[in-house]
Amino acid sequence: MPIKSLIRTIPHYPKHGIQFRDITTLLKDPAGFHMVIDALAHHYANQKVDKIAGIEARGFIIGAALAYKLGIGFVPIRKSGKLPAETIGHDYLLEYGADRVEIHVDAISSGEQILLVDDLLATGGTAEAAAMLIQKLGGLVMGCAFVIDLPDLGGSKRLADIGLKTFSLCEFDGE
Repeated sequence: MPIKSLIRTIPHYPKHGIQFRDITTLLKDPAGFHMVIDALAHHYANQKVDKIAGIEARGFIIGAALAYKLGIGFVPIRKSGKLPAETIGHDYLLEYGADRVEIHVDAISSGEQILLVDDLLATGGTAEAAAMLIQKLGGLVMGCAFVIDLPDLGGSKRLADIGLKTFSLCEFDGE
């Protein structure tokens, strides 16, 4: 069963013209969720990864399960004001607004190889902001992993243009 077939599309959410790709239907399917984590783990099994950084909120689900599978630590990258200890942050634009992400200042040590994980890559703004936070702490973003890529929105190219490698399990082209 292909992963893409387990992802629900919700038209015009959160605003008119957006085709929201909902992974909750994938997550509730035990075989589908298992397939996602196994496929990502297999892809990164022979690469040096010290920690996974997951982007709030769905990146937490995928990233934490993947970190467990790979036997490494997990670091949350959250929206502004959600982390309790000292943080650094980065403001960025979304395809439908603006936001800020933050990370604890002690989450990553200099030189650590970090895999950035989220559920979906659209314009790449959130992933770019998260990568900048990792780099500010001295971490090296060795890759960016996603369940879904929306190539028509240019996120893969945006991340490639700043030297970041991306990997995704499926794509939705202009649908």
